[in-house]
Amino acid sequence: MAKADDRNEREESAIRNYPQLVRKYARLLEVTQQLVSTLELQALLDSIVEAAKELTECEAASLLLFDPQTNHLYFEAATGNLIDGALGTAIPVESSIAGWVFSSSEPLVVDDALRDPRFFREVDVLNRFQTRTILGVPLRTKDKAFGVIEAVNKLSGTFDEDDVRVLQTLAAQAAIAIENTRLFQQSDLIAEMVHELRTPLGALTAAAHLLQRPDLPEDQRNNLSQTIYKEVERLNGMAADFLELARLESGRVRFVREPVHLGGLIGECIEILRPQADELGITLESDLDASLVPVPGDRNRLKQVFLNLLTNAIKYNKPNGSVRIVLTKEGDQLVAAVTDKGKGIPADSLPHIFERFYRVPDLEGHVGGTGLGLAIAKRITEAHQGTIDLRSDVGVGSTFTIRLPAGSPSAGYDTRPIL
Repeated sequence: MAKADDRNEREESAIRNYPQLVRKYARLLEVTQQLVSTLELQALLDSIVEAAKELTECEAASLLLFDPQTNHLYFEAATGNLIDGALGTAIPVESSIAGWVFSSSEPLVVDDALRDPRFFREVDVLNRFQTRTILGVPLRTKDKAFGVIEAVNKLSGTFDEDDVRVLQTLAAQAAIAIENTRLFQQSDLIAEMVHELRTPLGALTAAAHLLQRPDLPEDQRNNLSQTIYKEVERLNGMAADFLELARLESGRVRFVREPVHLGGLIGECIEILRPQADELGITLESDLDASLVPVPGDRNRLKQVFLNLLTNAIKYNKPNGSVRIVLTKEGDQLVAAVTDKGKGIPADSLPHIFERFYRVPDLEGHVGGTGLGLAIAKRITEAHQGTIDLRSDVGVGSTFTIRLPAGSPSAGYDTRPIL
C-alpha cells in the first residue's frame, strides 16, 4: 500500500510540475540557440553558467575545464558570490565532487556537501560561501569529458531528476558550442596568420632570388642580406606572438596569482627600455606612488603588458619626444596611464587598435611590428579582471590606460592560477 501511495504521489507531483518543466525546456531551446551564435569563448562560458543557474533554480552555478598539463580542473566561469574567489582556482580531480563527475563522466547529486568526503572546501573558504547541495554534470564530446557544470544550492527543496535532465541537456549543447568556438578561433587565427606570413615570406623569396645573381653589386648584396635578417627576425617575433595569442584565446593559459607591486614593476620596465629611449632622444618620465597596495596577478605577464605599451610609446614617438607613465589609485582600482607625445592615432583606426594583426601606418606609410602586441596586452589585462583603453589625437599623442583591481593590504595570496 505504501509503495502505491508513493507512486501516486510522484505521478501527482509530475502532473503539477509539468507546465513548469515545459517552460524550462522552451527556455532551454532559446538558450541553446544563443549559445551556438556566440563565438567568443569567455562570453560563451558566462552565458552557460547563467543559463545553468536559471534552469535549475539554484543560488549559483560554475563551469570547470580540465587542463591535461596539470591534471586539474579550473573554474573558468561562475555566477553570483562564486565569481570573485572561484575563478581560476585549481580543483584536484582525484579528491573533489567535480573531479568525480569528470572522471566518471556521470551526473551526480549531493544533498549534503559538508558530509561528502569528496567536497573540496577551499572554494567556500575563499568566497565566504556556504555550499549545501550540488548538482554536477560532465561536459563531454565524443564520449570524452573535458569539463564539468555545477549547480549549487537549490533555492527550494533539493535537486531532482528533472534538474538532472535539464542540466545534462544544457551541458550537451554547451559542450558542442565550446568545441565549435575553440575550433573557430583557432581556424580564424591560423587563417589570419597565414595571410600575414605572405609579406615577409615574399620579401625573403625576392631577396634570396636576387642574391643568386653573380653580377649583383656588393652594396646591394649587403642590403639584401640585411633585408633577409630583418624579415627572419620579424617572422620569429610573429611566430612567438602568434603562439602566445593562440594560447590566450584558447582559455588554457594559467597565470600565477601573487601580490604584484606595480610601481616597482613599472620602474623595472622603464630601466629596461631606457637605452632604447636614449638612443632615440626620448625622455622617460614617471610618477609612481610606492605606497599603493599590490594587485593580485602574474608578475611576468603584467610586465609583458607594460613593456609592450612603453615600447610602442617610444617607437611611435616624435624625435626628442617624451613618454610619461603615472600610477594612481581610484577607488578599489590601480590606474596606470602611459602617455606619449607622438604622432597619435587616426580616429578611424581607434576602434581596431586592439584587434589582432592590426597595425596603424605611421606618417611615412611604414608599418612595424607583428600587429599582435596590443591584442595580447588586452587579453592579459582582461584575464586579471582589468581593462585597457586608449585616448589619442593625431599630432598630439596617445594615452593607454590600464585599470586593475587592487588587493587588500591584509589579503592572502597564493600561487593558484587566476585564469
